[in-house]
Amino acid sequence: MARESGPPSARWITVQFVLAGIVWGASFLFMKVALTGISPAQVAWTRILLGALTLGALVLLRREALSRSLRVWGHLTVLGLTFCVVPFLLFSWAQQHVSSGVASIFNATTPIMTAIMAWLVFRVEKLKLLQVLGIGVGILGVIVIIAPWQGISLDGSLVAELAILGATASYGFSFAYMRRFVSNTGMSALAFTFGYIAMAGVVMTLLTPFLVLTPVQLDLPIIVSLVLLGCLGTGIAYVWNQNTVRAWGPTRASTVTYITPVVGVILGILILGETISWNEPLGALVVFLGILLAQDRLRVGRRGHAEGATAAAPAPSISR
Repeated sequence: MARESGPPSARWITVQFVLAGIVWGASFLFMKVALTGISPAQVAWTRILLGALTLGALVLLRREALSRSLRVWGHLTVLGLTFCVVPFLLFSWAQQHVSSGVASIFNATTPIMTAIMAWLVFRVEKLKLLQVLGIGVGILGVIVIIAPWQGISLDGSLVAELAILGATASYGFSFAYMRRFVSNTGMSALAFTFGYIAMAGVVMTLLTPFLVLTPVQLDLPIIVSLVLLGCLGTGIAYVWNQNTVRAWGPTRASTVTYITPVVGVILGILILGETISWNEPLGALVVFLGILLAQDRLRVGRRGHAEGATAAAPAPSISR
């Protein structure tokens, strides 16, 4: 099968953007269901390997060209660890102790973490005072979600929330790393996505004797959740997002973060019977405000200049 002759249409890019947000929002539900029969490590192991197999099949069918550079594959290995292995393990473990809706809300901190990593760690962005303020507002939103006025104790819930923040920090590291080292590999969105997820699959395969050789209890809902989480959420949705980033730039594409918590919370309430406290959606709104400020999207004038700068920026993806 020959590769497509040109980039996706603008309408198809919008469809992919929305679909990625819906799938990633549902991923928290899939993880919660899967955890009823298998361990957190098994959830991460399964979704990564299924995602790699799905993307590998698409690469073969479309005859996509992969990089021959050892340097590029070294970077893809780093991304496999920081973009998949570490955050997937943290999210899976954390969802034993927090609801899927709360996990999806905390996931919305990813752009804030990305701004911090790009600014302080990799020095690939210089932030204005208002953008630094946005990071502070985002941190304030996280505090509202955690609700320390209710009392702080190192129980499973608080540790799980901190683990999720560790996962989003790992995502942020990965996005900034992409921008610093692999903004242009010459590979298509599909081939690039397959590259780092395949390397994550290699890592998880090597860790199999230590992580996943424990008993499982499978039923149809668990199997369906794992297939959707791996093939769709860790496979095809990643390609949709890469296409969106390359067409719109990282700032506009990162607004997928606004879709995922809405979907995650609604599915958690409707399907799992979860409840949320008033502070959690309020904190999410504060986080979103911080994201808008950190991305310099709340401004007066100079709109055309800012959008031009966004379009020219290297393109990481926003993944779950």
